[in-house]
Amino acid sequence: MPEKEIEAIAQNAKIIVSGYAFTERDDKYISILNLEHPDCAMVVNRSGELIDTNMDRIEQKVVLGLCARNLQFMDE
Repeated sequence: MPEKEIEAIAQNAKIIVSGYAFTERDDKYISILNLEHPDCAMVVNRSGELIDTNMDRIEQKVVLGLCARNLQFMDE
């Protein structure tokens, strides 16, 4: 992914936590992108339930933990 595209995602993110950009999509799901490894992404619903991902199990667990602690800040 080009550097400019990563920068645009970071600038449009509602929050960035531990290098992961959380962006609300038009369909109300939340897209989470690892800014250091933009080939790693996840989609969750507003409750933090996993919808889709290409992350390995360890990274999934870490990111789902970040969701549990930080999704409340998406509304601020």
